[in-house]
Amino acid sequence: MTHAACQFVTPLCFQALSGHPVHTELLDSNQEQSMGHIHLARWADCLVIAPATANRMAKMAQGIADDLLSTLYLAAECPVWLAPAMNQAMWRHPATQRNLKTLQEDGVKIIGPASGEQACGELGPGRLSEPSEICAAVLASKPVQTEPALKILITAGPTREALDPVRFISNRSSGKMGYALASAAIAAGAEVTLVSGPVNIPAPAVKRLIQVESAQQMHDAVMANIANQAIVIGCAAVADYRPAQFSSQKIKKTEQNFDSSLQLTRNPDIIASVAALDHRPFTVGFAAETQDVEDYALSKLRSKGLDMIAANQVGLTAGGFDSEQNALKVFWPEGEHDLGMTDKQTLAKQLLALIIEKYHEKNST
Repeated sequence: MTHAACQFVTPLCFQALSGHPVHTELLDSNQEQSMGHIHLARWADCLVIAPATANRMAKMAQGIADDLLSTLYLAAECPVWLAPAMNQAMWRHPATQRNLKTLQEDGVKIIGPASGEQACGELGPGRLSEPSEICAAVLASKPVQTEPALKILITAGPTREALDPVRFISNRSSGKMGYALASAAIAAGAEVTLVSGPVNIPAPAVKRLIQVESAQQMHDAVMANIANQAIVIGCAAVADYRPAQFSSQKIKKTEQNFDSSLQLTRNPDIIASVAALDHRPFTVGFAAETQDVEDYALSKLRSKGLDMIAANQVGLTAGGFDSEQNALKVFWPEGEHDLGMTDKQTLAKQLLALIIEKYHEKNST
């Protein structure tokens, strides 16, 4: 934090919220023996300056190093991002625009600024971009450690098993976890094929999106696209059974021959079919259970011959289905790992990192 920033929000506030120390001084008696500003520059994957004032941009453009942040900028060898925030007239001023051009020529990436009502009451460009927009821009720019050409197939969402043209059997899956995994895999530089059941959320920009309805359609789509896949993640909530008969017309409850009993037949087990292939990919299953989660997950891991399974408890009071949050307990033949309750985007990144780690371990032996 700069001295000016400390006049708005105290370092203690940021330290309490982040759980990390906050650096404010270039010449810190507790840090200087280890060249603290150089350590910070080498430690970071990227440097994000937000908000960046007109004064900060001018210092950076001229290479002035008179405080911790300006010195850190000059010492940094990682990508640098800048989120400008200032009065609209200051943003439009030729000096600021010259400095902006210089910084861009130096390789600094710019986020925003947004346009709208400002703290001074004026309207125009210069508003700080939303924190979510800043995070999205930075996270999208730097993949996590993986192979750019890694091919990952993910199933997501529910399936619908038709009774007649109007009714179907389905479940509460929203598809959010599977779509979050697909987004995390894209950010990791992977080539993603997403086989999705019917959902009401926008699809990430995957290499290939295949939309299906029934479990049989999902099975067929997966098996038709399994060639050369390095990893298959079966996140979809696939119906175990489907109606044994389909009525081509809407079934009327007033019909004399209406039979209230429902005959079911078993659907193909998609993830078990993948795991049974002679040259199978690294195969990850999901287990959504309402009780005895660990026992059922370990049973599925062994019986289906999976490389890994991610288990979570679902129900009306738990996370998982129809929720923005989830928690997973992940098992593989040699171990297990808990991923605590968090938002599904964060959880997806954590799970994908674990999957890729175990994938490389298996393929290095």
